[in-house]
Amino acid sequence: MRLRHAGGGTIHLGYCTNVHPAEDLAGILAQLDTYAVPVRQALGSDLLGLGLWLAAPVAAELAADPTLRRRLRAALDARGLEVVTLNGFPYAAFQAPVVKQDVYHPDWTTEQRLTYTLDLARVLADLLPDDAARGSISTLPLAWRRPWDADRADAARRRLDELSAGLAAVQRATGREVRVAFEPEPGCVVESTGQAAALLSGMDTDRLGVCLDLAHLACAWEEPAAALGRLRAAGLPVVKVQVSAAVEAADPAGGADALRRWVEPRFLHQTRGAGCAGVADPADEAYAADDLDEALDRELPGPWRVHYHVPLHAPPEEPLGSTLPVLRAALRALFDGPVAGCDHLDVETYTWGVLPAARRPGTDAELAAGIAAELAFARDELVGLGLTADRTVSMGVTR
Repeated sequence: MRLRHAGGGTIHLGYCTNVHPAEDLAGILAQLDTYAVPVRQALGSDLLGLGLWLAAPVAAELAADPTLRRRLRAALDARGLEVVTLNGFPYAAFQAPVVKQDVYHPDWTTEQRLTYTLDLARVLADLLPDDAARGSISTLPLAWRRPWDADRADAARRRLDELSAGLAAVQRATGREVRVAFEPEPGCVVESTGQAAALLSGMDTDRLGVCLDLAHLACAWEEPAAALGRLRAAGLPVVKVQVSAAVEAADPAGGADALRRWVEPRFLHQTRGAGCAGVADPADEAYAADDLDEALDRELPGPWRVHYHVPLHAPPEEPLGSTLPVLRAALRALFDGPVAGCDHLDVETYTWGVLPAARRPGTDAELAAGIAAELAFARDELVGLGLTADRTVSMGVTR
């Protein structure tokens, strides 16, 4: 869906399809009808944005075959769907029974990560709507923090230089601009905006920037306006925002039984105590654990924020909560002003399938309804900041 900022310019809002397991073209086309179209219809919108996730094999297949790209673009157009951004963080098998640290491989020290991301750029250039200003791809923040040394840092910097040159070549060949956004995440080489400023400054900021995931920002206990100020001071553009919320536990000891219901085997749920705020290494073991069960076993000092994306419209029951206040503060800092702070927004709750049993959708229809409710929530938050529905698109909101 599209909104318009008071200062002008279109804001694209969609949902990220990494919540779905499809990893071939047939499966991706099927998921459009199973989920995306019902979501669009539930929102009363003529147009729905998708933050498409393409696993590496199908990205390579599409990049090599313009006929397949045209087929995918036609399928999107026929269903009232548009793609301005891709999620290039998971390489493959993101909804496997166990993912955990596998999601960080291959990382930006490798040729595989570079090839995958440039494949995505070639695909996105052909999927972009004709009137879209540009496209974006989110990716991991270089690598998991261990192992990391000067040799690996040098290798990653070379890959980023090659990435910039490859994106320039895509633009020359297609006439379409695609930018890549590095997404700070707990436990990675770049976890906080301070680390982003220190480690990503100096790259080609015309083509490369930051993807700000609002759950990750909260887990680092960052204050949104200050975080955005650090990125601006470092000259790092916010290319993309993932509108997400994390689990919060004000009293982890008192809420331990409730927290144990959120322990699950698929994804890593990095946990951060408030003491990590502002420190040079927010993953310091004095404040941090690499997974929720580890934090519980170690009785990490609280309060906690847990990297566990929760539905925006349905935060956990007490004694737990969510980081919605951080989300709202970040959106205010980005959009409550004369110039929009970003034009690509994705709702990215990929954890629907691993929520505690009582909160987990049991059918495809229930999942589509939940995604629609999240998008409606995000839309309404933006409308509350003065954004309006694009008049060319009916969204059930009149301004």
